[in-house]
Amino acid sequence: MRRKILIVDDDVDIRELLAELLEIRGFDVATAGNGREAIDLVRRMTHPPSVILLDLMMPIMDGYGFLEERKKDGLLASIPVAIITAGHGVDRNQLGSAATIVRKPIDTMKLVNVIDSLHAPA
Repeated sequence: MRRKILIVDDDVDIRELLAELLEIRGFDVATAGNGREAIDLVRRMTHPPSVILLDLMMPIMDGYGFLEERKKDGLLASIPVAIITAGHGVDRNQLGSAATIVRKPIDTMKLVNVIDSLHAPA
């Protein structure tokens, strides 16, 4: 079974580019435009993603809000998260255990290495 990755980013171009790059590398990819959409999507999935790639700055529910909600949900809390951000003012205190940060612009090989290191075996 291919590993499923969830990309959560409000920038459509970034979501589509990352999805395409990861699909080429053999991942099954789902996407969401904000934290609320991501939570709803994961709760509907038959097989949750093995890793979530999470932007911090998004409308409706940002990455920090997603991480707060994640703590309250056993299913979400069990999925490793990597932060993907262009921002330099990252509040590491709010990230908790989701401290793996991949800076934009994203180096695809570095991203795949981060995913491999976070991947929760099925």
